[in-house]
Formats: sequence, C-alpha cells, structure tokens
Amino acid sequence: MSDNDAGGKGQEQEPKRAARPVTAAARRERRASARPAGKAAKDGEKARPSGKASVSAAAPADGAAKAGEAKKGRATPKRTRTEKKPSLFARLVRFIREVWAELRKVIWPTRKQMITYTTVVLVFVAFMVALVSLLDFVFRKGVFWLFG
Repeated sequence: MSDNDAGGKGQEQEPKRAARPVTAAARRERRASARPAGKAAKDGEKARPSGKASVSAAAPADGAAKAGEAKKGRATPKRTRTEKKPSLFARLVRFIREVWAELRKVIWPTRKQMITYTTVVLVFVAFMVALVSLLDFVFRKGVFWLFG
C-alpha cells in the first residue's frame, strides 16, 4: 500500500514520532509525552511540569498568583506514606525492565572492532608476560651473583 492508500490516520501519526529518537532531547520529549499524568492529575490538581521548561514562565492568572503568594509563607506539609511497598515479584520485574532499558542504550562494538580490541589485549598481555619474565630472569641472576 502506498502512503495515499493508508488513510488519514496513518499519515497524521507518522510525522509526529520517529520509530526511535536519535537525540537525547528527542528521547526526553518522547518520554514526557508518553508518561502517564500520574496521581496528581487524577485528583484534579495541576500535574508537575516535565523537562526544563516550566509552567511558571507563562503569565499566571490573577487568582493563581494570589493563591501562590498565600502558600509561600506556609511550611511544606509532611507527607504521609500510605502506599505499601510493591511485592518482590513487582520489584524484580521493574529491575529487569530497567536493566533492559539500559542495555538498549549501549553502543555495541561491531565484529571487526571486537577482533581488533581482542588482538590488542592479547598482544599487550603477551608483552607484559615477556617483560615480567625478563625482569625475573635478570633479578634472579643478580641475586645469585650477589649472594653466591
């Protein structure tokens, strides 16, 4: 099927996001747009802004400015933690997901690079073994000559 045959929905969604963002800024933007609103949005409160751009940069309404000034002098209320710790299985699954996400960020070497790196390491190890053996031989001869 060509792009014209796909319909309006496919054409609107494709330009918005690439399959995989290339730059770090694009990855942050994609994560921010895919992140669920969270508990605060469910309760009717304002959700926390994501990224460096904050909502406070825009001119707030008069009512919002007055409410913000009133809250400024009060101490931060103490958090009460009512949520229980996730189960062992849930924590293990989360850990595995995070490990998998980190492994996707790794730039894996190509086969040619691996062969080159392995050769360099083996040559270096062989050189060090030869150097230590030579020094051992020299010191052994010197000790036998000195102490007889």
